[in-house]
Amino acid sequence: MSVYNFSVKDYKGNDVSLSEYKGKVLLIVNTATRCGFTKQYKALQDLYSKYRDKGFEILDFPCNSFGGQAKEPIEEIYDIRRERFGVEFPLFDKVKVNGKDAIELYQYLKSNKPTDEGVEKIRWNFTKFLIDKNGNIAYRFDSRVKPEEIDEIIESVINS
Repeated sequence: MSVYNFSVKDYKGNDVSLSEYKGKVLLIVNTATRCGFTKQYKALQDLYSKYRDKGFEILDFPCNSFGGQAKEPIEEIYDIRRERFGVEFPLFDKVKVNGKDAIELYQYLKSNKPTDEGVEKIRWNFTKFLIDKNGNIAYRFDSRVKPEEIDEIIESVINS
């Protein structure tokens, strides 16, 4: 099993099979527009600009589960990302990442790549999962890990 086995909804409500991303390196991130980590959008866009021509994609899943930090309608989140942070990478529908209502993709990600302490639960927005070209989870990064800190890791996964 890999991330390619899952389908998700894009921000317009269309079904998207993650198999469309076969052969690419992915960074899957749960985000919010009113979070202390929201400033990471700029650094994420910088990584996207740097590596997208080398087969890298960032998949953005807004999440309102942590302190109501993504309350806006999805269309407004799309606009905020573009206007405030210049974000160009794909936006998906709002998701739940923890509990019984967590989408299947996040259930899979958490159970196959828990934290170093063995915790499956997502602690906060801007948790990042790096997926290799075969759809396998290569790394999990906590919200506190800044995108620029994983630049070399992304490059090594792209070049592997």
